[in-house]
Amino acid sequence: MTSPDEILQGLYDETLVGNAPRVLELTEDGLTLGMEPQTLLFDALIPSLEEVGARFERGDFFVPEMLIAGRAMAGAMERLRPLLAETGVQTIGKFLMGTVKGDVHDIGKNLVNIMLEGAGFEVIDLGVQVAPEKFVSAIEEHQPDIVGFSAFLTTTMPMFKANMNALEKAGLRDSVVVMVGGAPVTQEYADAVGADGYAADASATVKKAKSLLEERRAKVPA
Repeated sequence: MTSPDEILQGLYDETLVGNAPRVLELTEDGLTLGMEPQTLLFDALIPSLEEVGARFERGDFFVPEMLIAGRAMAGAMERLRPLLAETGVQTIGKFLMGTVKGDVHDIGKNLVNIMLEGAGFEVIDLGVQVAPEKFVSAIEEHQPDIVGFSAFLTTTMPMFKANMNALEKAGLRDSVVVMVGGAPVTQEYADAVGADGYAADASATVKKAKSLLEERRAKVPA
């Protein structure tokens, strides 16, 4: 019978190459053995996706490899999500995410969502082509801690400012932390549009989101 260590190694390796059916099978095997869902997540799935991100940054992996690895992990997350909720893994915050109006790219956003979810955030994904008024109504409905605007095209980056203006007009700007990201986005641009945070990749997004949330909670008594 496969040992827990072999399952963790297998999950890591098969997520890395994007073998979704095998990742799901190993996830089931681990659960059958009585392994904790958070062990599968934190000791295999997330480290594997972080390695995918590192390889992408080095130029060893490209967008297709990132995409299939993300999909493989997403399949496992579908299985683990209700179990993680049952075991009382504390949600550390609510993150509302969307790709801005005019942009249909969602690979990076989807990877970020998976990483955030794995790190303990509840993620509400509005999808692509999200208009400013849709962000506003979703913030009013879900009351997230953080809102993320994603843009892949330089031509859609100005929507960050349009979204910020919409939040200001609706009186919501001070109630949420705003993060921006995407391939062409820089820290300078994030500062220029008045965002609270920027991150260059999925793992950096998780770290930044956590630190921004801690800062905010330190200032505002619960």
